[in-house]
Amino acid sequence: MRKIILLGYMGCGKSTIANRLSNSTNIPYIDLDKMIEERVNLSIKEIFEQRGEIYFRKLERDVFIELLNAPENLIIGLGGGTPCYANNHELLKGENILSIYLKASVETLFERLISNKSKRPIIADKNDEEMKEFIAIHLFERSFYYNQAQYKVNIDGRTKDETTQDILAILA
Repeated sequence: MRKIILLGYMGCGKSTIANRLSNSTNIPYIDLDKMIEERVNLSIKEIFEQRGEIYFRKLERDVFIELLNAPENLIIGLGGGTPCYANNHELLKGENILSIYLKASVETLFERLISNKSKRPIIADKNDEEMKEFIAIHLFERSFYYNQAQYKVNIDGRTKDETTQDILAILA
């Protein structure tokens, strides 16, 4: 029951790369945020608005642990903040767990997020400079937690195929 966990900041490609890995390995991919949304029949944004962040973070941890304890092999894509709360970063080091941080520079993240920022409420109202600063501060604050992953794959200047191949090489 091996678990492959992808983590990193929003826009780093967790969902895209996880889907590609799933297709290459025939290991099912589960997006933690999507599973949480299905569980309570609310979007992440609605959960925060209606029930608050503490409720969300507790639910997030419970669902994450549930996935880690599932009997089958899984690829799990975490939300950008998941490793940073409730000691979830400690769960990245368990037995039969392979955790991979998709590491990106502020510039790469900015370029990826600018085109669809309206879909991301946390940055939707920010101008370019505010957005770059927001990403830089968040990355700095979260770097300790992200760096708890067993492997780091730098995605700067890499295509989706190259990143997927980098991870497949780790899995081999």
